[in-house]
Amino acid sequence: MEPLILLLIAFLILIVVLPFVAIAKANAAKRTVDDLLARLSSVEDDLRTLRQSASLAKPGAPVSTSPAIPPPLPVTAAAAVREASKESEPPPIPQELIDAKARQAAIPIRPPIDWEQFMGAKLFAWIGGLALFLGVAFFVKYSFEHNLIPPELRVAIGFVVGLSLLVGGVLLKREENAVTAQTLCATGILVLYTVTFACRSYYHFAFFGLFPTLLLMTLITAVAFLLAVRLSAIVVAILGLAGGFLTPVLLSTGQDHPLGLFVYIALLDVGLLAIAQRQQWNALPILGAAGTALMQIGWIGAFFVPEKYFAGNKVLVVMAVFAGFQALFLAAVAWAKRTGKMNRELSSSALGLAAVAVFSAFYLLPFQTLGQRPALLFSYIFLVDLGLLALTLLDAKLVVVEALAGLAAFIFLGAWTGNYLTGQHLYTALAFYFVFALFHAATPLALQRLRKITLPWWCHAFPALALVLVLMPIFRLTELSILVWPFVLVVDLLALVLAVMTATLLPILAVLLLTLLALGAWLFHIPTELTGLATALFLLGGFAIFFLVAAAWACRRLLAAPGAATAHAPSLFGNIADPANLSVQLPALSATLPFLLLIMVTLRLPLANPSAVFGLALLLTVLLFGMTKIFSLDVLPAVGLVSVLALEYTWHFQHFDPARAMLPLIWYLVFYVVFSVFPFIFHREFAGKTTPWTTAALAGPLHFYLVYQLIRAAHPNGVLGLVPAAFALPSLIGLLMLLKRTPLDTPARNAQLALFGGATLFFITLIFPVQFDRQWITVGWALEGAALCWLFHRVPHPGLRIAGVALLVVVFARLALNPAVLSYHPRATAPIFNWYLYTYGLATVCLFAAARLLAQPRHLVFGRNSLPLLYTLGTVLAFLLVNIEIADYFSAPGAAALTFQFSGNFARDMSYSIAWGMFALLLLIVGIRKKTAPVRYASLGLLGVTVLKLFFHDLSQLDQLYRIGAFIVVAVIAIVASFLYQRFLAAVDKNNEAKSTIPPTS
Repeated sequence: MEPLILLLIAFLILIVVLPFVAIAKANAAKRTVDDLLARLSSVEDDLRTLRQSASLAKPGAPVSTSPAIPPPLPVTAAAAVREASKESEPPPIPQELIDAKARQAAIPIRPPIDWEQFMGAKLFAWIGGLALFLGVAFFVKYSFEHNLIPPELRVAIGFVVGLSLLVGGVLLKREENAVTAQTLCATGILVLYTVTFACRSYYHFAFFGLFPTLLLMTLITAVAFLLAVRLSAIVVAILGLAGGFLTPVLLSTGQDHPLGLFVYIALLDVGLLAIAQRQQWNALPILGAAGTALMQIGWIGAFFVPEKYFAGNKVLVVMAVFAGFQALFLAAVAWAKRTGKMNRELSSSALGLAAVAVFSAFYLLPFQTLGQRPALLFSYIFLVDLGLLALTLLDAKLVVVEALAGLAAFIFLGAWTGNYLTGQHLYTALAFYFVFALFHAATPLALQRLRKITLPWWCHAFPALALVLVLMPIFRLTELSILVWPFVLVVDLLALVLAVMTATLLPILAVLLLTLLALGAWLFHIPTELTGLATALFLLGGFAIFFLVAAAWACRRLLAAPGAATAHAPSLFGNIADPANLSVQLPALSATLPFLLLIMVTLRLPLANPSAVFGLALLLTVLLFGMTKIFSLDVLPAVGLVSVLALEYTWHFQHFDPARAMLPLIWYLVFYVVFSVFPFIFHREFAGKTTPWTTAALAGPLHFYLVYQLIRAAHPNGVLGLVPAAFALPSLIGLLMLLKRTPLDTPARNAQLALFGGATLFFITLIFPVQFDRQWITVGWALEGAALCWLFHRVPHPGLRIAGVALLVVVFARLALNPAVLSYHPRATAPIFNWYLYTYGLATVCLFAAARLLAQPRHLVFGRNSLPLLYTLGTVLAFLLVNIEIADYFSAPGAAALTFQFSGNFARDMSYSIAWGMFALLLLIVGIRKKTAPVRYASLGLLGVTVLKLFFHDLSQLDQLYRIGAFIVVAVIAIVASFLYQRFLAAVDKNNEAKSTIPPTS
C-alpha cells in the first residue's frame, strides 16, 4: 500500500510541476522569438537605409581631363541617344511604397510551431523520464511484494539510481541534450525524495531519525536548486521547491516545533528567491509564497488552539511567523528594485503574504485574552500595515493597496472598539487611532512627492476615518475624558496639512463635519442640570475658531497657488466639487455649523439665561468679521447674520420669559449694533462692495420683530410706534454717512444708498401699522411701496423699484382679494368718511403715485412695462372703494359687517347704476385725454355693463321714481360719452388726413 502512496505522490507532483514547466518554457521561447524578430527588423532597416544612401550618392559620368572631341553625330542625334538611355533606366520606387514595406517588415511574424521538434526533443524526453520513474517504482513494488531484495538493499539501490540519474544529467549537459539532462536530474531528485521518505516513514531505519532525515531532505533540496541553476532547468527548481515544502509535512511527528519549522521554510524561501532573481524565473516566488502561506495556515489550524497560543506571550510567535515572512518577501522586492530586476510576480507574492498576515490579525481578534491587550494587537496590525505601505512605495503600480490596507486597519480598529473598548483602554486606542491617521496621511504625500503619482480623493480620507473611530467611544462610554479632544485637534491639524500639501480642501471638509458631529454627540450627554456646559461651549468655540481660521487660510493659499485661477467667481451655492466654490463654501460651513450646535443646545437644555450661548455666538461673529477683513470673504457677515438670527429666534420662542426681559433685550440690541456698525468701521475696505452693506442694512429689519415682541410682551403700552421710529434713526444715520463718505464714482454707491434708504423708509412706514393695527399694516405697506419708488428717483437701484412694485401688488391683493379685510372693524357711524375711505383711498393714491414716479424711462421691471399694471390696480381699487362706500351708506343700521346686495333697496340700486356710469365716463375722459386705448375700452365695457344692468335689472326691480332717475342720469352719461367719442374720432380723422397730405421729402 505504501509504494502505491509513493507513486501517487510522485504523480501529483508531476501534475503540479509540468504546467509550470510548460509555462516557463513557453515564456522563454516567446522572449527568444521576440528578441530575434526585433533583431531581424533592425537588420532589415539598416540594410534599407544603406541601399537608399547608395542610390543617392551614386557618382555621375567620370570627367575626362583630355581635350574634348566633338561628337561625330549632330546635336539632335546626341539628344535622342540621351533620351533613350534615360528611358531605359527603371523608374524610381515611390517613397510611399518604401515606407509601407518598411512598416510591414517591422511587424513581427509569429513563427509556426515545430511539432516535430517538440515531440521528438521534449515530449519523448519527458515521457521517458516518467516511464523510467514508473518502471523503478513498479520494480520496487514487485520486489516488496515478493521480498526479492532486503530493505537495506532496496534503499541502497534507490539512492544509487537517484544519484546515477543526477550524475547522468550533469554529464549530458550539452546544448543538444539539454532537455534529456533536465529530465534525468528531475527524475533523480524525485527518486531521492521518495527513497528518503521511505527510509523514515516506511522502514523506520534507526539512522533516519528526525534530524538526520531533515538534513538529508534539505540537502536534496539544495542540490536540486544548484542543479537547476547549473542546467538552467526550472523543472528541477520546481521539484526541489515541492520537495522542500513537502519535507516538513512528510516528516511530521504531530508535535509543535515552530522555530525549526519556520526557520527551515525561511531558508527555503531565501534560496528560491535568490534563484528566481538570478535566473529570472518569475514563477518561483509565487510558488514559494503559496507554499509558505499553506504552511502557515496548516500550522495555525493544527497547533494554535491546542497549544494555547492565545495565552500569555506565546502569541508573539504567531505574529513573528506571519510578519517575518511578509518582511522577507518585502526585502526581496526591495532588492529586486535596487538591482533593476523588479517584476510583477514578485510584488504579487509579497502582497499575498501581507494579505495572509492581515487575515491572521483578524483571526486573533475574537480571542478574549488577546482582545484585552490592545497595544499588542494594534502593534501587530500596524506592523503589517507598515509593510504594505512600504510595498506601495516600492511598487507604484500597487497604489490602490495603500487604500485597501488603510481600510483593513480601519475595520480592525473599529471591530476592536465595538467589542472591547473600555475607559481603561481609551488612551491606548486614541494613540493607535492617531498612528493610523498618520500612517495613511503620510503615505499619499510620499507617493505624490517621491513617485509623482496623483492619487484619487478617497486616498486622503483616513484622517476623517480616524475621527469616525473617535465617535465610537463618544457614543459608547458614559464618562468620557476631556483628553479626547486634544487628539481630535491633532487629527484635524493632520488633515489640514494633508489638504494644503495635496491642494485639495475635501479633507478639511470631512474632518470639520466629523469633529462637529463628535461635539454634538458629547453635548447630548450634558444633563439638564447643565453640568459641563461651560466646558462643552469652550470646546465648541475653540474648534469653531480653529476651523474658521484654518479653512479661510487654506482656501486663500489654494487659490493663490500657480495655476489655480478660475474663469468664474466663486459661488456659495455652486457645485461643491469645484475648488473655487468650495473655497467660499468651506469657511461658510465652518461659521454656520457651530451655530447649529448652539441651536441644538438651546432646544435641548433649559437655558433661562442665554448669556453663555449668546456670548459664544458673539465671539464667533467677531471672528467672522475678522476673517472677512483679512481674507476678503464678503459672504461671511451674511452667513453670520443668518446664523445669529436663527439662534436668537430659537431661544426667544423656546425660553423667553417676560419677567426677565432686560438681559435678552440687551443681547438683541448688541447683535443689531455689531452687524450694523461693522462695515462703517472698515469703510475704506468695503466702499466698493455690496454684501457687507447688505448685511448691515438688513440687521435692523431682521432684529426688529424680536425687539418689538419683547417690548410688547414685557412692557405693553400705547406708544409702540416709537419702536420702529427708534430703529429708523440708525438706518437714517447710516444713509447720511454713506452720502457723505462714499465717492460719487463708486460702483456700489447706489446699492448701498438703496439698502439703507429702503431700511429707513421701512421703519418710517412701519410706525403707522405698529401704532395702530389691522388695516394700518396694509396702509404701511402701501406707503412703503410708494416711498421706495420715490427713493428710486434719487438712488436708481433696480432693487428699490422691484421691492416697491412688489409691495404695492401685495397691498392690492390684500384689499381686493381678501374678504376678511371688510370685517377688521365694525361699521363706522359716519358715512363716506370712514376707515374704508382712508384705507382704500391711500392705497389707490400710492398706486397712482408709484406709476407717476416710474414714468418712462424708469418703467421697466424685469424687462416689462410696470405702468399698465400699477394704473390698472389703482383703478380697480378706486372702483371697489366707490362700491364699498355705496354698500356701507345703504347698510341697515346696527349691522356689524358690510354686505353687498343688488335688490331690496331702490335708492341703493339706482346709486350703483349712476356711480358705475360716472366711473365709466371718467375713464373715458382719461382715455381720450391720455390717448390710451385700453382705458377707453375699459370705460366702454363698464358703460355697457351699466346699460345692461339698467335694462335687465333696474327696469324690473326699481320703483318708478328711482327708475326714472336712473334712466335719465345714465342716458345723460351715455350721450355725453357719445359726444366725447365723436369729438375724439373727428380729431383723429382730421389728424390722419393732415398727415396724408404732407408730401414726402426726397
